[in-house]
Amino acid sequence: MKTTRRTFLKTTAATIIGPNIISSRAWAKKPSNTIQLGFIGLGRQSLGHLGFFLGQKDCRVVSLAEVAKVRLDHALGRVRGKYGAEHGCKAAVDFRETIADSRVDAVVIGTPDHWHAIPSIMAAEAKKDVYCEKPLTVTIRAALETLKAARKNKIVYQVGSQQRTEFSGHFRKAVECIRNGRVGKVTKIKIGVGGAAVPCDLPAERKPEGINWDLWLGPAPERAFNSVLCPTDVHRHFPQWRRYREYAGGGLSDMGAHHYDIAKWAMDIDETGPVKVIPPKTGGSGLRMIYADGLEIIHESTRDAFNDVIFYGTEGTLYVDRRGITANPKSAVNSAFGKNDWRLPDIGRSHRRNWIDCIRSRKRPVADVSFGAHTSILCSLGNHGYQLRRELKWDPKKYEFAGDKEANQILDRPGRGEWKLA
Repeated sequence: MKTTRRTFLKTTAATIIGPNIISSRAWAKKPSNTIQLGFIGLGRQSLGHLGFFLGQKDCRVVSLAEVAKVRLDHALGRVRGKYGAEHGCKAAVDFRETIADSRVDAVVIGTPDHWHAIPSIMAAEAKKDVYCEKPLTVTIRAALETLKAARKNKIVYQVGSQQRTEFSGHFRKAVECIRNGRVGKVTKIKIGVGGAAVPCDLPAERKPEGINWDLWLGPAPERAFNSVLCPTDVHRHFPQWRRYREYAGGGLSDMGAHHYDIAKWAMDIDETGPVKVIPPKTGGSGLRMIYADGLEIIHESTRDAFNDVIFYGTEGTLYVDRRGITANPKSAVNSAFGKNDWRLPDIGRSHRRNWIDCIRSRKRPVADVSFGAHTSILCSLGNHGYQLRRELKWDPKKYEFAGDKEANQILDRPGRGEWKLA
């Protein structure tokens, strides 16, 4: 099978926002009303997803795809353990077999970041709903192409930004407190996450049997195998491909995709972006992104409690991360909400279940593809600032750097072989 070649189209407000209700799907008419799932990538994060969906009575896993045979066999064994010898689940190295499987209603994508966009777009074109890990993509163009494909094909697309639902509700509470003005007008936000991506300098290793290395690389530049990028076992750690520019965006995009997402959500700027990116002259911290209204989002860690996301307002400061939430004054988070206060809708505390519920209702999920795309773009802008080390002027409506040819050249990547966006 060949990938579909496509032309880059300008993103508009209509393609970003779209209707709140998505078109109905043929699977809803099945007598069993079971959502049949395919998995693309079966590393540590995706194996957690597999365990969850195997436990859902209204879902059935029918297809698996993974470039490492040891992980593919392990996942198939888990399916067999749940469903028995007559499990009917297909296992393949090439993810295109999962997308082409007519039984598959929706896919879970848990690949390295550089492999998020192409399977997402192909799944959307096959009219299959998608759950994809964060950050949505490595490049800004890939984020826009993924968003357009999802909107064009009217699929339910959930990005794995589970802080919007889970972690004891700390982040949801932070959003409600900020939106209700508990610390006044927020003028500055600090995001305490890791550094920008660096070029991959890992040495060559002998490739073991049972790993399709060329398919692991996909659209990334060709290079020799290294087990840091693709472990040779069923691993319990998060592989460090995420550190390298060719495959991801470093800690800035990894945990940053969670925490920048919360900052955007709280400030109700989920589908826009900054107008300036101002990096420090040296070092891996201190980059500032400035919005049209003067809001600053700063990539910087502090020694404060709960310091992954800190909101600085005219009447106080709010601190939140996965460990908890606090504020100065504490009443900003400890006071009860009134009946007229703005509140988030109650959608439960399971991010994955929210996706399944939205597949059934055809409503937008809590971490809709548009929100994930704009978070991914924000992380990419931070990476570009550190890479170029000069002030950049960003146009959040045209999705380009104003009059800056050098900066605009890194919004996209050429791909490799048949793995190209256009």
